Amino acid sequence: MIKIFDLIGRVFISGIFLLSGFNKIGNYDGTIGWMESFGLPGFLLIPAIVLEIVAPILIIVGYQTKIAAAALSLFCIATAFIFHNDFSDQMQIIAFMKNIALAGGFLFLVANGAKGYCLD
Repeated sequence: MIKIFDLIGRVFISGIFLLSGFNKIGNYDGTIGWMESFGLPGFLLIPAIVLEIVAPILIIVGYQTKIAAAALSLFCIATAFIFHNDFSDQMQIIAFMKNIALAGGFLFLVANGAKGYCLD
């Protein structure tokens, strides 16, 4: 039973990034414009898309889970501070804290790896 919960947890924590990566492809120009409004160069979108698609797949299948989770943890922390730093806006505080919470979940995977139904 623990193995299935491990797999479900990896799917749940990774799914948001997998969907986000594909959404960025579908709205490529709009996403570049949004990133540039924060002062980020548009060329950073390509590595973000690759990370948001490849790392969740690795976590879900349980291959190189610790490395993929570490990368997504750093990504969550960076995006929290870059995109959700208007602490006068309650919605931004919530988005910031969600990113930090996701980073914490990924750190749990870094510490423990995939325990069930995995390729490692």
